[in-house]
Amino acid sequence: MQGKTAIANILKQEGVELAFCFPNNTLIDAIAAAGIRPVIARMERGAVNMADAYSRINNGHKTGVCIVQAGPGIENAFPGVAQAYADSVPILMLPGHEGSSRTTMTSDFSATRNYSGVTKWAGMINSPERVPQMLRRAFTQLRAGPAGPVVLETPTDVLNGEIDESEFFYTPITKRRTAADPVDAARVARRLMDAARPVIYAGQGVLYAEATPELVELSELLNAPVMTTTLGKSGFPENHPLSLGTGGNTGTRAVGEFLRRADLVFGIGTSFNKTLASAPVPVGKAIIQSTVDDRDLNGEYGLEDMLLGDARLVLQQLIDEVKNALGDSGRRPSAGSGQSDTAAEIASIKAEWLSEWMPRLTSNDIPISPYRVVWELNNGLDKANSIVTHDSGNPRDQIVPFYETTTPRGYIGWGNSTQLGAGLGYAMGAKLAAPEKTVVNLMGDTAVGMCGTDFETASRNKIGTITVIINNGAMGGYEKNIPIAVEKYGSKFLTGDYTKMADSLGCHAETITQPADIAPALARAQGIAAGGQPVVLEIITREEPVFSRYY
Repeated sequence: MQGKTAIANILKQEGVELAFCFPNNTLIDAIAAAGIRPVIARMERGAVNMADAYSRINNGHKTGVCIVQAGPGIENAFPGVAQAYADSVPILMLPGHEGSSRTTMTSDFSATRNYSGVTKWAGMINSPERVPQMLRRAFTQLRAGPAGPVVLETPTDVLNGEIDESEFFYTPITKRRTAADPVDAARVARRLMDAARPVIYAGQGVLYAEATPELVELSELLNAPVMTTTLGKSGFPENHPLSLGTGGNTGTRAVGEFLRRADLVFGIGTSFNKTLASAPVPVGKAIIQSTVDDRDLNGEYGLEDMLLGDARLVLQQLIDEVKNALGDSGRRPSAGSGQSDTAAEIASIKAEWLSEWMPRLTSNDIPISPYRVVWELNNGLDKANSIVTHDSGNPRDQIVPFYETTTPRGYIGWGNSTQLGAGLGYAMGAKLAAPEKTVVNLMGDTAVGMCGTDFETASRNKIGTITVIINNGAMGGYEKNIPIAVEKYGSKFLTGDYTKMADSLGCHAETITQPADIAPALARAQGIAAGGQPVVLEIITREEPVFSRYY
C-alpha cells in the first residue's frame, strides 16, 4: 500500500472520524477514501482552531487532526498551533512536505525545526516503512503525560511511496494516567485538613481528567470553596454553594475575597502561570500545586508542596486520605443544619456583587450594554445542553465572570494566548464534537475581521453554530496603547455590516438594536441552528470599558 493509505488506515484505527483541512495535500483524498470526513476551512488557522476545540470537547479521547499543505499551508497555521500549545491542547498536525530531496534547501520550510518551540513533539516521516513507527510515537505523545500539539511532517515521496503490506502492523494507543506518590498525597491531604481557610484553585486539568465528581466530593468533604481559571471554567458547577466562580483577567468578587483571606491555596490541574486566563494569588500565601506537567512546578509562584499526577487520580487519593482521617462525611454540614458558614459567606458576597452589577446586566439603554447581552445568554440557554465560548479582549472579560456554567465542557475558556478570531473556529469544532449541543460564540466586531470568511465554512458544512457579535464599531481597549493615533486619526474605529456579510455567506443573520429583542432572537437562533444552518446575531452595542475586578 502507499504511505498515504497507511496513514489514513492508522488514523481510522485511532478513531479519527473527521479531519480539519486546507488544501492542497494528497493525504486529504486518502483519508476521504478511508471514510474520514475532511472539513475544509477557509484558512489554515481556522482549521487548527476547529481541531483544537474538537480535542477539548472530547477531553483528548478523540484527537483533533489538521492537514495542511507544505510551505505556505503550515506556515500560515503557526498561530493556531502556538495557541494550542499555550493552552496545552492535544492536536495532531499533518503538514505536507515537498520531499526528502528538498530537505535543508533554503527555500524549504521545515515544520519539524520551526515548530519545535510550540509543540510537545515535532518530527518527520522520512520513509514509507516508518509510517507506523512515527504515528505510534505521535499518538503516544498525544495520549500520555502533559497535553500539547504534535506536528508530523508527511513528505510527498513518503505519501506516494510503497509499504509492504505483510510488514504493516499498528496497534492503537490508549490514554495513560499516573497517580501521585502516596506519601506525598497523604501529606498534602493533612495540610488541606489542617487549613482554616483553604481555597481550591482548579484548572483545565480537571476537565481533561474528567474529574468534576471528585472535585465536588473533595470540596464538600473539606467544606472548601472552589474557583476555576478561565481555561478550567465548567470544571466545577458554578451553581454549587461552594463555587466562587471563575478568575481570569476578570473574575467574580468571591474569587478575590476568598483568595485574599485564604491560608492555603491548592491548585489542581493548573499551571499557575500568570496569564490573562488565571486569577492572581496574593503575595505570601501558602501554595500547593498538583499537575501532570513538572515544567509548571515552582514557576511563577513558590510552592510549599507539590503533587505530580492526573487530576482525577490525585483527587481520589486525597478523598481517600480525608475519609480515613475524618470519616465518610468529612467536614460536611450535618443533615438538617442548612448551609455551612463558608457557603453562606459565598452567597452573601455573590448577592452583593450581583446587585451592584444588575443595572448593567439588565440595562435597557440604547446602544445596548454588552453586559445585557451576557445576561440574556446566561438566562436564555439550557446550560446542560449548551457549549459557550468567547473571543479575546472585551468579550472574554465581560462574559467570564457572569456566565454561570453548570456542566463540564459547557464552556470553552481560553486565553494563555489571546488571538482574535479563534472563538469562531472553537465554536465550529465544538459543534462537530457535540452536534447535539447548542454552541454559541460571543465575539466583538474586531474579531470578525480575522475570521469572518469562515462563516461560509460553517454554512457549507452545515455546522449549526450561533455567533453573537457585539458590534460597537471600535477596537475596545486599544486606545490605552495608541492614544495619540486614536485622538489624531481615529485609529481604533471600525465599520462594517456583518449581518449582510454573514447572510451573503449562507448564514441566517439578524441585526439587533433593542435590548428587548435579544431574548427572542436567541430563541429563534437556537431553533434555526438545530437544523444545521449557522446563525449570526449582530447586536449593536456601546463601548463599556468597565470590568469585574477582584479587589
